[in-house]
Parts: sequence; structure tokens; C-alpha cells
Amino acid sequence: MTACLFDLDGVLTRTAEQHARAWKQVFEERGIPFDAVADYDAYVDGKPRVDGARSFLSARHIDASSEVVDQIAARKDEVFTQIIHRDGVRAYEGSVRYLKAARKAGLRLAVVTSSKHCSQVLKAAGLDGGFDAQVDGNIIAERRLAGKPAPDTYIEAGRMLGVAPDAAAVYEDALAGVEAGRAGRFGLVVGVDRVGQADALRQHGADVVVTDLAELMQPRQ
Repeated sequence: MTACLFDLDGVLTRTAEQHARAWKQVFEERGIPFDAVADYDAYVDGKPRVDGARSFLSARHIDASSEVVDQIAARKDEVFTQIIHRDGVRAYEGSVRYLKAARKAGLRLAVVTSSKHCSQVLKAAGLDGGFDAQVDGNIIAERRLAGKPAPDTYIEAGRMLGVAPDAAAVYEDALAGVEAGRAGRFGLVVGVDRVGQADALRQHGADVVVTDLAELMQPRQ
């Protein structure tokens, strides 16, 4: 492997929970119950906001117009921004250690996320300037890339690094994300299990599942 392609929320930073809280608030403002663990993992995690909103509403058999879906997505963005401004952003210590080790080993690093707040989150977590490429929600919109579970965002990150998929590892906590890694035929897909869904991560495409990236630095038995 010559490159590492990291998802952001839930892999590098402790922001997946903040995203889930924002989704829960927005849907429940409309009287639609939303489980911040099960529904977040199954329907919205890793996906662009509009896709996530549409996926969840469809699962609840709620027929919503494109205008309503856009309103929900916009409101979620507003609430998430309020949450991170109020609570701040923290990186996972194990992920910080792993990033430093990967950089020291000469590997190329990219962050791949559907979030349009990627630069803001990285800076708040003290991780800005540590990546050779960044594919975020702004790049996705600009280059009209399909979001996860399609592999397009990870393939684009590899292209930006000049690395073929089979020479790159994908690190994901989202089911849609590991699906993207498998669909793109990347050399290794690492599932990061923060919420007790190891089996689901494997079923959706993870080759290896860990609870923290620091586990990958431990000597093999």
C-alpha cells in the first residue's frame, strides 16, 4: 500500500455523534422519530445530506418533494454548524497517532468525506495541513461526483494522489463507506467500529474491522 484514504466523521474526528444529533433534531422538529444510532448508521451516515435525507424518508415510507428534502438538508447543515460551534471538535487520539505513523512511513494521505465543513472540522481538530488531498462535499458538488456508497469519491482521491485503487487503503466507519471501498476494488478496506456494528461493516465490505486505528499499529501475533 502506498496511500491511505480516510473518512472524516467517526474515523478521524468525534463528529459522527454530532451529525447524528443534528439529524435527530431536524427530523423530530417535523414529528418524525429518528434513532441517532440505528437510523443514522443505516440511512444517512457517510452520504451527502440530500441523499441521506431522502434515504431515511423513503425507509419510513414518507413521500417528500425535492423542495422538502432540500429544506431538511439545509436545516441539518444549520443545526450541525451550531453544534460544532458550541461544543467544538475533537480528534480520536488513536487516529492522530496512526496519521503520524503513516506520514512517517512515507504514505500518501487523503481525507474523503461528504461534509462541506471538512476544512473547518480539520482545523478545529488540529488536523489541517496533514493531508496530500481532500475530497469533500464542495469537491463532490463541483466535480459532480456520486456520493457513497458509490466509489467515485475515493477513486477521485486516488487520482489526485496518483495512486491506483489496488495500492490504496480505505478507512471507514460508515456502512455506505465500506461499500464504496469494496465497489472501488481498493487494496484494503478497514472498517472502524465505534458503535458495535462490526458484523455489519464486514458484511458491507470491510476486510478488517477495528475499534480504533491504533489497533493497526500493534504487532501481529
